[in-house]
Order: sequence, then structure tokens, then C-alpha cells
Amino acid sequence: MTAKELAIELNGRDTGEEMEWGEAQDARAAGLVVVYGYSDDNVELCGAINDEVGAYNGTTVYLTPDGVLQEPDCGQDDCPYFAREREKAKTIKAVWHDKGGPCWTFETDIPHETFTVMEDGEPFCVGIVFSMVDLGVTA
Repeated sequence: MTAKELAIELNGRDTGEEMEWGEAQDARAAGLVVVYGYSDDNVELCGAINDEVGAYNGTTVYLTPDGVLQEPDCGQDDCPYFAREREKAKTIKAVWHDKGGPCWTFETDIPHETFTVMEDGEPFCVGIVFSMVDLGVTA
């Protein structure tokens, strides 16, 4: 399965039905990650990365070959280790749109394919599918 094939399969689904468990397992086996907005405050990552990121009003998700880079609780406001890791990470900017168009879109330099999630017959989210290879992970 390729990112393009999976994006085609997911395109047009309704909110709450973005991915089935078996599809997430197939994506994981293929080294693919599916990213989409859920509700008004979360970004979901399914497949080779399985995580959820709080994103009220949008956020930037930092990704490494190990998955989502979580800010450490190192007891200081500006942890130098985290800053170095964040500079090396790939990013996905989750953009929340209050008015017009889909509520969620994503901006990234990671090569990807897109798909649309629907809600009440209207586009709710333009999600993305990408390969872990593009994060520096080899099979």
C-alpha cells in the first residue's frame, strides 16, 4: 500500500469514521502515517505513529523517526536538549480555520498525499498521509 492508495481509500469519509482499526494496522505495516483533525482541538496520527496532539486553535507537531516529539518535563522553561531535538525534527503545522473552507488543514515539507474528511456533507478536514521513510526511518 502506498500513501496515495491509502489517501484515495480514506477520501470522503465522515468525521468519526476516518480510519478503521484494521486500516490503521495495514498503514503501520506499510510504514504510513495518517494525520487528520478531530473535533476542534485534536490532531490524530494513526498507523506507523499512533498518537494524539492537543491542537486547540492549531499547533505545530514535531516529528522524529521515533514519533511525535514530546516536550520534556525538565523543570525549566527553555530546555536546551528539547530545543536541539526540535530543530532537527520535521514539522506539520495544523491550521484551524474558524470560517470558510475545511476546519482543519495541514502544512508540511514532508512529501505527502491528501484526503478530505466530511461533516454534514461539507469538507471538515484535509488530512495527509506520509511515509516514515521521509522521517528518516528505513524498513
